[in-house]
Amino acid sequence: MDHDRFPSDLLKDQTAWYITYDELAVTPAGSQTAARRRLLELSRRVAGHPFWKTPAGTPAARVALKEIARAQTEAGS
Repeated sequence: MDHDRFPSDLLKDQTAWYITYDELAVTPAGSQTAARRRLLELSRRVAGHPFWKTPAGTPAARVALKEIARAQTEAGS
């Protein structure tokens, strides 16, 4: 499944989720509040996206979205 099959906002949010998650991993424990809140908000947006209620929103599509988003974050590093 290529990235053109996903809504752009969904792919953007999943990519931002990985970026935020990676940043959170290296942020000192005392200053993680904003990153944790952002991660929770991105999680809510990805999980609740209307795309998942369409016939294309299969479990395999969820995996594909994560793979594409992760590849984008690694390519941007």
